[in-house]
Formats: sequence, C-alpha cells, structure tokens
Amino acid sequence: MFEWSTLSAFVAVVLGLFLIPGPAVLLVLTRTVQGGRRSGIFTGLGIAAGDLVHTTFAAVGLSTLLMTSAVAFTIVKLLGAAYLVYLGIRALMAKPTGPALPKVAPTAPVVSSRAFAQAVLAEVLNPKTALFFLAFIPQFVHASQGSPFVQFAVLGLVFSLLSALYTTLLVLTIRPLGRFVKRLSWLVRWQNKIVGVVFVSLGLRVAAQHR
Repeated sequence: MFEWSTLSAFVAVVLGLFLIPGPAVLLVLTRTVQGGRRSGIFTGLGIAAGDLVHTTFAAVGLSTLLMTSAVAFTIVKLLGAAYLVYLGIRALMAKPTGPALPKVAPTAPVVSSRAFAQAVLAEVLNPKTALFFLAFIPQFVHASQGSPFVQFAVLGLVFSLLSALYTTLLVLTIRPLGRFVKRLSWLVRWQNKIVGVVFVSLGLRVAAQHR
C-alpha cells in the first residue's frame, strides 16, 4: 500500500516533532509530577486515543473528498502545506523557551481512568490539533497507493502508537531525562528553529510536487 520511502519519511517527521515539547507533552509531564508514573502513562494513552479520533474525522472527510474530486483534494493539500509553512515560520520567529519540565504545585493525585478520560477530551476538543491533522496527514496520502481511507487510518494508527510509546518512555525516564535536557542548553535554544525547519520543509516539499 505504502512505498517504503513514504512511510519512513512519515515516521521520521513524526519522531522529529515529538522531540519538541508541545502542550500534550507538558500535560503528560504535569500529570506525572502530580500523580506519578501511572497517571502520566494513562494521560499519554488518552492523548493517543484523542489523536485516533482526529484521524478518523480527517479520514472520513478527506478520503471522501479525494474520491469525488481530485482537484479539490489537491487544493486541500496545498492549503495544508501553506498552514505547515505558516507554523514553521512562527516557530522560527519564536523566542527560545525555558526547560521542558514543568513546575506545579502539589495537588491530589488524579486516578488513572480520570487522567485518561481528561486527556482524550482535551485532545479531541483542541481545534489546533484537528487543524494540524487536516494539514499534516494528507501530505502522505496518494490516490495511486490504494484506498485513501485505509492510508489515513494506517498513518493515524502509526502516529498514535508512536505517540503512546514516546510519552510512556518519557514518563519512565522523566528524572534522568530532565537532568540530561538541562545539560543540552543548545537544544533549548534551538528547539523552535528545528521544528520550524521541519514544518517549512514539509510544506514546501508538497507545494513543489504540484507545480
């Protein structure tokens, strides 16, 4: 279904994006600090489940659009590419941020089931996440490689599995990782530049393919 180059490029970009702390990662770290590893792991699983919901919505809508109008789908892809370039430029212009590990006041631990449900709800109701999925995943979907819906589903599942594995690893290594990140001051200074280059490169790559 997928060419190896397409799938490997998707995985490489996703892993690169995971290295840059975002709201989802900060939520996982906060829950871990407040409620321990179990709470952090279930929060990460909830975020991954929320990503699957976004994938389903994108797959149903955009795969239908591709089957009815290739031109319209191309327009959506180009708009998505433009959005990624916009995100990249914003990241490149952003000022360096501080350490990734949050400082939170002690609170009562959140039970695992509630942490999971709250993470799912937070991810599903995040409009920026929905817009990101509409812009990101279509860049790797090609009508010549089989059912668009299946391609969306597979890419979304891969994204969610990688997300769950990454957040789980993050929770299990939070303390030594925190000390390691503090030593990598250059990463803190350049993290926005790195993600900016990734977004802009991906957006320009897709835009060039349609010229």
